[in-house]
Amino acid sequence: MGTIIRISKSKTPIPRTSFPSTTSSSISSTDTVNASHEFKITGYESSKGMGVGKYIASESFTVGGHTWAIYFYPDGKSPEDNSTYVSLFIALASDATDVRALFELSLMDQSGKGRHKVHTHFGRVLDAGPYTLKYRGSMWGYKRFLRRTVLETSDYLKDDCLLVKCTVGVVKSCTEGPQIFSISSPPSDISQHFGHLLESGELTDLTLEVDGEIFRAHKLVLAARSPVFKAQLFGPMKDNNTDFIKVQEIKAPVFKALLYFIYWDKVPDMEELIGLNQQWASTLMSQHLLAAADQYGIERLRFLCETKLCEEVAINTVATTLALAEQHHCFQLKSVCLKFVAEPENLKAVMQSDGFDYLTQSCPCVITELLEYVARIREHSVTSYGRGTGTGTGTGNDVNLDGSGPDGRRVRQRIY
Repeated sequence: MGTIIRISKSKTPIPRTSFPSTTSSSISSTDTVNASHEFKITGYESSKGMGVGKYIASESFTVGGHTWAIYFYPDGKSPEDNSTYVSLFIALASDATDVRALFELSLMDQSGKGRHKVHTHFGRVLDAGPYTLKYRGSMWGYKRFLRRTVLETSDYLKDDCLLVKCTVGVVKSCTEGPQIFSISSPPSDISQHFGHLLESGELTDLTLEVDGEIFRAHKLVLAARSPVFKAQLFGPMKDNNTDFIKVQEIKAPVFKALLYFIYWDKVPDMEELIGLNQQWASTLMSQHLLAAADQYGIERLRFLCETKLCEEVAINTVATTLALAEQHHCFQLKSVCLKFVAEPENLKAVMQSDGFDYLTQSCPCVITELLEYVARIREHSVTSYGRGTGTGTGTGNDVNLDGSGPDGRRVRQRIY
């Protein structure tokens, strides 16, 4: 007979494991990015009667990563007000949605007494918070900003001019967590490697002759940077001899600057590269370099040259720059040049410059556009544009479109 053995299991409590406690944190901050824009409106009397809902707009300006513009309605914005009030608005001019912002519109007292007409969000408790503009074209402002009868007898109007100041505060929110580590990343130096490759002349496989001067380069680099060089060296219509190219219609110093940009990805210092140290010479080089960039399809260089020429507009070079802008479809540069030439204090001097002859002969259609531009300025600013602009005022300073004075004589501008 067998023996039965019983095994008993003791119920020993399992000890509770202790885990370390961790805490994370983050910070949300909301602030406003503030900036102001002043808008001077000349020729107020001439602007009256342009029609209800018709406006005069300021140049666009940027605040908080968004573009804005001021709209002034001389005859008011609403038909029901029957032109009793002037209207003033600030509008979102860039593509965006749900932009939250604070605004201040001020019609400035020009007597020096500081009694400005101000409508503002700043320094007030706003029950609904900042104003939200839903989409491009959304506006904030007042249809009945001020009665016209009050405006026209006030110190806001001086010498037929108004001065509007607008302040925009764009609301920005961000959330930040703790930074666990910080490693400084060195800047990209790939352009330096390519630049040194050009300077050393190592592994070059292409010879270019420009205006009698020889340059050595690398086919793959040129093809990667220029669609024209790519087609010329590797395309189905490539040249028979792809080891040698004779470049036409570009001067050697300009091609040297072009080659420098292709390798270094930056515009060279003209004084350091080819010894130019005068402002007009720098402008002339930028003009030629823009044309070369357009010829070889190097868009970034074309854009940089256009920007530089916009910054360097001057009496003795603006006519040739305007012709260049027309020929190479640089619309922003063309607009800047037209605006500069049309200014009353510039028009006569520009028409007496040597470059104006070239402009009239190479781009006659631009002269028509210039006339229209001058006419638009005259419409909005009769007082400021009534003298010295070829308007037949009988002041002795009138200018004809060919640059001659009232006696028909052509006088060249002296360039220093």
